[in-house]
Amino acid sequence: MSDFPAVAADPGVTRQVLADHADLMVVSFKFENGAQGYRHSHPHVQSTYVKSGRFQFFCGDDTHDLGPGDSLVIPSGAEHGCTCLESGELIDCFTPRRDDFL
Repeated sequence: MSDFPAVAADPGVTRQVLADHADLMVVSFKFENGAQGYRHSHPHVQSTYVKSGRFQFFCGDDTHDLGPGDSLVIPSGAEHGCTCLESGELIDCFTPRRDDFL
């Protein structure tokens, strides 16, 4: 169990760190219907797994419609974001750890 509380990320989005180590971080993001993960970039490699719900992801010039069980990898430095089409949860892994989430 995580010692980290859930916190507001973007409007309609909560974030909870599930596990962390200097080399890797696992984070849960819960989205309300219509909420957005605003486009951004960071130096971390990110993998995203859709635990539940439906999402439209933007990564560079590509768009991906993802549902439960789908995943994708976002390269370091790539501009990306998503829109929640159906309330759900994403499990993201970052390498190295996102110290800004601590």
